[in-house]
Formats: sequence, structure tokens, C-alpha cells
Amino acid sequence: QVQLQESGGGLVQAGGSLRLSCAASGLTFSNYGMGWFRQAPGKEREFVAAISRSGGITHYADSVKGRFTISRDNAKNTVYLQMNTLKPEDAAVYYCAAYRGSVRQADDWNYDYWGQGTQVTVSS
Repeated sequence: QVQLQESGGGLVQAGGSLRLSCAASGLTFSNYGMGWFRQAPGKEREFVAAISRSGGITHYADSVKGRFTISRDNAKNTVYLQMNTLKPEDAAVYYCAAYRGSVRQADDWNYDYWGQGTQVTVSS
């Protein structure tokens, strides 16, 4: 059974930082690209960042480019999202997800597995 478990969310002041982690089990992690999405109340889920199987290629939403960094450790079956200079508009539930193959990473329907999410709250 595939499980993706996010952690690291919490409350932070604007301008602060958080690092999210997503631990994967039940799949061959290095066979999957990984992505982070977020969903704020009353809004649609949106793409945040993605990383290829090897970690050599990353892709970011324009809204987080230069502030967020996605990385992965295939030995630990874990993907990370380092979030710096957080803004109130970054507040959302953050989800990690796994995809296979050559897909458009920003499209959530291309992802095969999803975590339960972790809440990020940013106070102004």
C-alpha cells in the first residue's frame, strides 16, 4: 500500500521559513517524480513545485519561484519543500504527490498518489 506522509507544517510569521517533508512508502521511490501542491480555503488546488526522479530537474510555480526549493533524498524516500520568505498568501494545506513518466507536472490529474496534507499558516 502506497503512503505519502507530509510533515513540517505549522504557524509562521510572514517572512519566516518552514521546511516540509514527505516520506513515501510502498513504492519504488526513485521511479517516481514528486510534486507539491497546495489548497487554500475556497480556492482550487494549485501546483507549487515538482522534481524529477533523479532530482536533476525541478519546476516551480511563478508565485514561489526564488522563495521555495524542492529537493529529494532517494535513499530516505523523502521529498522536501523548503519555503522561505513566506507570505500570508502562501497559507494553505500542502500536499505531496507522486507521478510516473513524462507528464505535465503542473496538472494534478497526472499524479498517481497523494498524501493527506499538512497545514501551513502564515501570520501577517
